[in-house]
Amino acid sequence: MEAVSVMLMTLKRQSSPKRKLLAAARAASAHLPHEIPPVLFLTDPARTPDPVRIAKSLPPGWGVIYRHFGAPDAGMIAADLAHVCRTRKLRLLISADPVLAMAVGAAGVHWPHARLAASRKWRGAFPLITASAHSPAELRAIAHYPIDAALVSAVFPSNSPSAGKPLGPLKLRQITRSAPCPVFALGGVMARNANRVAPFAGIAAVESLARAFDPAS
Repeated sequence: MEAVSVMLMTLKRQSSPKRKLLAAARAASAHLPHEIPPVLFLTDPARTPDPVRIAKSLPPGWGVIYRHFGAPDAGMIAADLAHVCRTRKLRLLISADPVLAMAVGAAGVHWPHARLAASRKWRGAFPLITASAHSPAELRAIAHYPIDAALVSAVFPSNSPSAGKPLGPLKLRQITRSAPCPVFALGGVMARNANRVAPFAGIAAVESLARAFDPAS
C-alpha cells in the first residue's frame, strides 16, 4: 500500500508542470488572436536533440519553431516535424529559413532580430511570421516589418547563452501595451512562473516544455 502511495505521489509531481503549462496556455488563448498559437516550443540541437518526439506530445493548437542552425539533417527533421504538426494540428515555423519552410509546407517563419529585414521579401508568403526582440526598442522596430507576433526575451533569469538581463513580468506587461503585435514571453519561462505572464502574453520556451511533454523524460 505504501508503494502505491509513493507511486501516485510521484505521478502527481511529474504531471504538475504539465498541468500548470496547460493552464497558462488557456489563459494566453483568451487574449491572443485565434490564428496565433498560445504556446511556442522552440527546438535546440543541444537541449532538444529529438524535437519530433516532443512535438508528438504537444497539445493541438500549439506551435513549434524549428531552429536547425545549419544542421546537415535539417531537411529531414523539418519534414518529420511538418508531418507531425499536420497530424496534431500544430503550427510549424522554421527559423530563418523560408526556403525550407516552403519546401516542407510549414505555417511560417521565425526571424531572429538580426535578420528582420529579410522578412520583407517574404511578405504574404506565409500565414504566420514571428520575430525575436530583446528590448523595447527592438520590439518597436518590428512595427516596420510584416511580423504577426514577437518573442520578447529574456523575461525571467535564463541559462541560455544569448539571454541578457531579465525584463521581469511587470516590465513585459508594460511594453506589451504599446507593442505593434502580440507578444510571447521567452527566456526562463517555466511551469512555475508561466501564469505570471500568460494573462497578457503567449508562452515560448525550450527546456521547460521539453521536460513537461517529452515522453522519455
